[in-house]
Amino acid sequence: MKKQLLLIVLLTGLVGFQSYAQLPEKAEDISPLLVGESIPDVALKAPDGSDLQILDILNQKPTVLLLYRGGWCPYCNIHLAEIQEAESEIIKLGYQIVAISPDSYKNLQLSGEENKLSYNLYSDADGKLCKAMGIAFKAPDKYENMLFEDSGGLNKGFLPVPSVFVTGTDGKILFEYINPEYKTRLSASLLVAVLKNLITTN
Repeated sequence: MKKQLLLIVLLTGLVGFQSYAQLPEKAEDISPLLVGESIPDVALKAPDGSDLQILDILNQKPTVLLLYRGGWCPYCNIHLAEIQEAESEIIKLGYQIVAISPDSYKNLQLSGEENKLSYNLYSDADGKLCKAMGIAFKAPDKYENMLFEDSGGLNKGFLPVPSVFVTGTDGKILFEYINPEYKTRLSASLLVAVLKNLITTN
């Protein structure tokens, strides 16, 4: 019995190691989920430390889902602030905005305050969501210590490619913008145009 338990523990550890080892080396090599596929139901942490399943969040309203590198990234902060400026128009169109990063839940509140964000931020510090969505890749070595600290010790060396997904209340992807060049982001004006088009076609 002890041998069987030991084997299970070892296999579990190997699976975790393999999933990390098999991360794409470069942002250009990711294999993201496609339009028409569903967001996997993964637990996230809110800024107060509570756990929420992502599908429980997405089920509330059609969603603009932003996945960003972290509050340390100036390009992410500029993009988050730009989307904030369009929030009222996005809400009028019937959507909610949800942003997710590998930052620890304790760092989310700071990011929200610094960028004056009124939409919800969630923590995917261990990367389960971005890995399941196929947008995670192995972070350059220079980022590893910072990512480890900012995630509360859960990020062992991955980054998400900054992405924008639009989902229905069933969690299915209706639109996506994924660019391995992290400095290039989907503009708020183009996002609003996409949302308007989705309303007329769905």
